[in-house]
Amino acid sequence: MANTATVDELGHSPEVRGKNYLNQTAGVWSWLTTVDHKRIGIMYLVSVLVGFGLGGIFALLVRLELLTAKKTIMDASQYNQAFTLHGAAMVFLFIIPSIPASLGNFFLPLMIGAKDVAFPRLNLLSLYLYWIGAIFMLAAIVTGGVDTGWTFYVPYASGVSTTSVISATFGVFVMGFSSILTGLNFIVTLHKLRAPGMSWYRMPLFLWSLYATSIIQVLATPVLGITLLLLIFERAFHIGIFDPTLGGDPVLFQHFFWFYSHPAVYIMILPGMGVATEILATNSQRRVFGYKAIAFSSVAIALVSFLVWGHHMFVSGQSELSSAIFSFLTFFVAIPSGVKMFNWLGTLWGGSIRFTVPMLYGIAFLFLFGIGGLTGLFLGMLSVDLHLHDTYFVVAHFHYVMMGSTAIAFFGGLHHWWPKMTGKMYDEKLARVGFALTFIGFNWTFFTQFILGTRGMPRRYYNYLDQYQPLHAFSTYGSWVLGLGFLITFICLARSLKTGAPAPANPWDSATLEWQTQSPPITENFEKAPIVTLDAYERPAEETA
Repeated sequence: MANTATVDELGHSPEVRGKNYLNQTAGVWSWLTTVDHKRIGIMYLVSVLVGFGLGGIFALLVRLELLTAKKTIMDASQYNQAFTLHGAAMVFLFIIPSIPASLGNFFLPLMIGAKDVAFPRLNLLSLYLYWIGAIFMLAAIVTGGVDTGWTFYVPYASGVSTTSVISATFGVFVMGFSSILTGLNFIVTLHKLRAPGMSWYRMPLFLWSLYATSIIQVLATPVLGITLLLLIFERAFHIGIFDPTLGGDPVLFQHFFWFYSHPAVYIMILPGMGVATEILATNSQRRVFGYKAIAFSSVAIALVSFLVWGHHMFVSGQSELSSAIFSFLTFFVAIPSGVKMFNWLGTLWGGSIRFTVPMLYGIAFLFLFGIGGLTGLFLGMLSVDLHLHDTYFVVAHFHYVMMGSTAIAFFGGLHHWWPKMTGKMYDEKLARVGFALTFIGFNWTFFTQFILGTRGMPRRYYNYLDQYQPLHAFSTYGSWVLGLGFLITFICLARSLKTGAPAPANPWDSATLEWQTQSPPITENFEKAPIVTLDAYERPAEETA
């Protein structure tokens, strides 16, 4: 149960056990000016959950409108704004920062035995930049909305749309700096602040996934920033970069956008893979099978992700040779993901599996990520993609990877680390009900859309042929179950803050370092600097056996 020889069971002496990062100082100002990575992580957590709630409301409105083939609750213009704001809120306010900024900020220093991240003030700045960017995005909602889709495609976004495109894109531009600073902070922290004995191959695999994610954030996000800045100038001053009437090239925008946005898919999914690894290892009560293979596959995904953006553009007029190369690379990037899946199953094999609430989310992740990943191969095949491009098959695939994998991993990690973050245990029965409704509702909603897509239903259409109405209605009913599942999950976690039993230091009997301090941790994380003597996920009994 220990990963260090220098701390007691809780990691602290009796005189400090009543103190923790939550009660060390009081008042709103102490939170707004804190440089404690744990408090910053909590503020990020609250922020991304607000973004998730906002995106979820727009999602339910979109599904309600699609309940019937004609107008249900909104007109075509309002529908365009609803699905745009759903996508923008979910991608930029929730999914991209969800795991790295909240769980990553809170646990990365704890898992390497550090007192904080390398640049605490920069960490606080990244939070404020996220808030400033979010304010600009929210301002776009109340000053005309946005109807371009979350991808802001030109020439519609640069000249045709009459909505608040500049406000929304500038908000994303500012949030990009938050992402870059967080990634830079994590890279330096992992290189410079590991505890004595914490070698690279003794780090939990969650940290390897954050390291690979940080590389993408630092290298790819500037491309998005420049692209959106060019779009703002194009819209404001008509300078002719993307506008074909002024000698520009709208396809150039797609190249720029997807050069960031496909690596961004792995900014979203890689941290989820890391969380799933921690959950599966802890609840299998054994060391991770193929540690180095999982670690290096994270880095491989990060590197190859920069080479596959063209598979979003198979029907944009690029050459056949380019399409063939991007198709090959798309299949190639599936290999490290397959390595991870194989090693996760190898970790479960022979383990002493406990079906805790986090483990339910971990197993759901394997199932949903398997479907999301395999359907990506369909879209990577040129002949098949010509039929499925811009249909609901793409919508379903995207949601299985983003929502079914990243969001499920996020909520699994939230349940896994909730006792450590809050010092409270939640109601497991209620949490299981929330999980079951979420899992059933998700598959009910989005597996139906695979069928819609194969039958030719285009995505983003306000009106559709009557032949698609039964499946659309069935998908909408599933979205209500999904929404109820998330609502119950939020109620369960929120209620635990008041009525939950005090959490022990290590309720899941995990072998990683963050569980060797009290729940919740003290401001300095550890009373004494830990000295790591065991390999990753190794327990003292294994050392003496």
